[in-house]
Parts: sequence; C-alpha cells; structure tokens
Amino acid sequence: MTAAAECFQSSLFGGEEEVSVRALGRAVERDQLGNGAWLDIRRSWLGGADLLFERLRRDVEWHEERRVMYERVVDVPRLLAFFGEDDALPDESLNLAKCVLDEHYIAELGEPFRTAGLCLYRDGRDSVAWHGDRIGRGNTEDTMVAILSLGAPRALMLRPCGGGASRRYEVGHGDLVVMGGSCQRTWEHAVPKTTRPIGPRISVQFRPRGVL
Repeated sequence: MTAAAECFQSSLFGGEEEVSVRALGRAVERDQLGNGAWLDIRRSWLGGADLLFERLRRDVEWHEERRVMYERVVDVPRLLAFFGEDDALPDESLNLAKCVLDEHYIAELGEPFRTAGLCLYRDGRDSVAWHGDRIGRGNTEDTMVAILSLGAPRALMLRPCGGGASRRYEVGHGDLVVMGGSCQRTWEHAVPKTTRPIGPRISVQFRPRGVL
C-alpha cells in the first residue's frame, strides 16, 4: 500500500468519540477571489474536532510574544506555538491531517506542507490584524497556506490589497480553509476582535518551506 493510500484509508475511520480526518476531494469548495487568488473551504473536515481542541489547549507549550507596532512594543493578542520541519507535531491527528493535505494538494502546490504554526484565541479580545503571509517566498511566489480551525467559530476576513469589498468566512469546529495562488500577495486576511461572548479557538496553519 502506498503512503497516499495509507493516508486516505486511515482518515476514514473513527467516530465522534475520537479524532478522524475526513477525505477532501469533491467536498472542497473553491472561491475564485480574483487577481490569481483563490480560497478553498472544507466544512467539518475533522470528526471529533472538539476533542483535538482540548488536547492541544492542554498539551501544547503556548507562549506569549511582544512585537514592535507603531513605534511601541505591544503584546501579541493571542498565544502562539510553532513546529518547524524537524519538530514533532503535538498530536498524531495533525500528522494525519498534513498527510491528507499533501495527498490532495501536491499536484497543484508541487511540494508538501512542512511547518505548522498554532494560535490560541482565548476569547473575543484576541485577534490578528490585516496581513498577508509575505515573509519569505510568499512575497514573490504563488503558494498555499492551509488553516484548520478548532473550537468556537470565528470570522476569517479577506480583502483585496488594492481596496474593494471584503469577504467573511465563519470557521470553527474542524473546518479547513486553504488560501492559494497569489492570495498572500494580492489579498489580506484577519481575525477581528469581537465584543460578542465567544469561546476559545485554535487555528493550525500548515505552510510549505520558506513561507511565513
């Protein structure tokens, strides 16, 4: 059996009392954003997603960061963790998720996903400002960033860099979003703050080598 077949077969087993990675295939819906950018969405990609959320919240060594913004140092409004190419992922379910992503996107992307960045949004006060993943190759090349959303749904907003109407995607509880093509160069994305009472969310961002 090939690695791809093992990936696919393993993803089909497991009920809601355990974490399972479902197939992608025709369940993926693609929105053409324009300017060579697109966004794929696969709702409820993970079965038992809330179980994985609890395991990651408990087991990952989350840390705070401070960054310079507008000539002053401020707290980053979310908790972070990063797993490089040589790092073991914090849960076997993420290895399987990456395997299924690679199987589905390898022909279009031309390479596997290599790293995983995790963000923990503790409540509606945590957020990420408008940006594109343009550090490294994403500044000059088409690429992909795959985002797995766990926990309470939050709004993922996208807008064209040159101005224009924004788009809103409510994602959570095991939804998958993949931003591809020129999206990191020609569009920006954000998770805005909200005053609504809302539970915590974890996002897992899978990226190819050299995309940050």
